[in-house]
Amino acid sequence: MKYAITIEARMRSSRLPGKVLKPILGKPMLALMVERLQRARTVDDIIIATTVNSSDDPVVELAEELKIGYFRGSEEDVLARVLGAARAYHADVIIETTGDCPLIEPGILDKVVADYRIGGADFVSNTLEYTTPIGTDVRVFSTEALAEIDRTSNDPADREHVSLHFWEHPEKYRLRNVRTEFPPEVAELRLTVDTPEDFELIRQVYEHLYPENPAFTLADILELFRRKPELPKINQNIQQKAVR
Repeated sequence: MKYAITIEARMRSSRLPGKVLKPILGKPMLALMVERLQRARTVDDIIIATTVNSSDDPVVELAEELKIGYFRGSEEDVLARVLGAARAYHADVIIETTGDCPLIEPGILDKVVADYRIGGADFVSNTLEYTTPIGTDVRVFSTEALAEIDRTSNDPADREHVSLHFWEHPEKYRLRNVRTEFPPEVAELRLTVDTPEDFELIRQVYEHLYPENPAFTLADILELFRRKPELPKINQNIQQKAVR
């Protein structure tokens, strides 16, 4: 079985255009995310799933520079784009991520993938019940199962939010959630990038931790927030956009 991480990434964004390539410490944000994902031990490929728009040519150029896979597809039909990426690289299992999660934790990703490998579930994630911050999201499912959704669903929300159909239909799919033992308030933190405030927090986290330890973990981030409680306040009032 071939396991591939797909990263949904594009330059157009309603609240923060061009966010995936905004620089942090002289590197594009997406490059820093890829660097973290390359530390995962349970995957075979990393594929950037971007669009056919000319505005996303720089995303393709970055993938080529990083020597990782990429696939270009529809901007609106993200499900078809991710499915196309998986098929292009002959992936049996998709590990879905998005390019606005530059602090994704490779250890947590490996934990979710390891749980999927046990078997007995069609969809394994750490998002059915959050025990880690928004921005550490990992969703694992088979290419075959996503292909079935592609054939049977024309729901615009399914097409935009790729794996939404799995957790909205527990009567059809065997779902399993992976918990991580942190204090409950950790799940309320926001480590994703959708607004300028989000980006400012991520930038400061990297500037504080990356120079001394590029492989810093979520535990290191939480220790930083303990020492500098003003940091998580930067984006504490930002509301996550609802999928419906």
